[in-house]
Amino acid sequence: MPPYLSPAWVQAFNAALAGLDLTDAIAQAGAGSLTAAQGAFSVAQVVTDAPAMPGASGGIVRTVLNVGDGRIMLTPDPDETLPSNVTIVVAYVDALSIARGELDPADALAAGRVRVRGELAVLVAGQSVLNAASLALGRTLTELTDLTDQGDTANPDG
Repeated sequence: MPPYLSPAWVQAFNAALAGLDLTDAIAQAGAGSLTAAQGAFSVAQVVTDAPAMPGASGGIVRTVLNVGDGRIMLTPDPDETLPSNVTIVVAYVDALSIARGELDPADALAAGRVRVRGELAVLVAGQSVLNAASLALGRTLTELTDLTDQGDTANPDG
């Protein structure tokens, strides 16, 4: 299994979600946000202290989750050229724990382990759509994340 947030992991994530029609989930998620209510929005995730891997530059990995047309897609954005409605900044070990379901995103936010710039309601909508995608798949998205990956920046092999 590829390391979390590596280009190969992003490709596997997108492949797992490619056939899903999330139109209803996106509409429901948008109820709390003027931006998300339009049915199209994006959430950028800036992960710091990432281990050495393709797609990580200086220990930073930036991806953008694009939601629209009933679909979601994650795109690597190392040059920070893709627009987003909200940006979260989180350390790799915390992002990995959230992806695995070991750390609740709301708890991480309350503890200051996740920083948010932009419309918080869009972030909530994005999480809601990801949860709906997990239900539609019949498995959690955490299954795409290697449980042996410890986010050890001293060991690039994870």
